[in-house]
Order: sequence, then C-alpha cells, then structure tokens
Amino acid sequence: MTPQDRATKVGKMMLANDAATRSLGMEITAIAPGAATLTMQVQTHMLNGHRICHGGYIFTLADSAFAFACNSYNRLTLAQQNQITYIDPGKDGELLTAAATETALAGRSGVYDVTVTGEDGRIVATMRGLSRTIKGHIFPEDGDTE
Repeated sequence: MTPQDRATKVGKMMLANDAATRSLGMEITAIAPGAATLTMQVQTHMLNGHRICHGGYIFTLADSAFAFACNSYNRLTLAQQNQITYIDPGKDGELLTAAATETALAGRSGVYDVTVTGEDGRIVATMRGLSRTIKGHIFPEDGDTE
C-alpha cells in the first residue's frame, strides 16, 4: 500500500466514524500523508450574536482537518494541544476551507499548522496543533501485532 493509498483509506474510515465532522457538513477535499483539507458551509445555526460564524465552529473545522492530517499515517494520533487565532469572521452561507499541514514529526509527537480561509481567499483563522501518537491503528495492516 502506498502512503497516499493509506492516507486516503484512513480519511474514508475516519469520516465514516466521525459523527461530529459529518453532522456539520464537513467534506474532505484533499488528503495526503501529513496533510488534509476540509470544507464547511457556514449555516445560519452556526452564527453568534454578531451574525458571524461562532468561533467554536471555526475551531471544530480546523481541529477536524488537523485530526485527518495527523492520523493519515494509520497510527492512532490524538490532539495534545491546540491554539487558534481568529483573524477575520466567517460569514453566513460562506464555504470555509481548513488546510492542515505537518510541520514537524519526531517519534510520537507532531506539529501541524492549519489555515482556515474564506471563499475569497482571506485568512479567517490560523491554528497550531500538537499531536501525540498512541498505540493502535485506524485499520489493520500486514505485520500489525497490536
């Protein structure tokens, strides 16, 4: 199995089991080893009192992209820490895109940067996620002893 085939299979399997991501209408538009891009349409029920996308939904989109990127090697990996910076609001009806990219991976620890953009390309938010790999896999592979 190629690294790309592995990442694709992980993405499909994780999405099938990820009720939170699916319930918000997120879609995977790209996945590769150490990277993932997801989209989410801002819906009216996602708006806060200022009539802009609630930061929690933007964070969830960024966190989901981070999760798919850091699990793309088929090693169970969890968030250890995340920090998000909101730059510009998400608008009602707008398609937001979160692109997660691995910036460092050493042993069981990883660092991922996520950029959330609006339809016009402006940066809505940036997030840095720190990951930690634990025992297990998304799907069994030849030679697995776990």
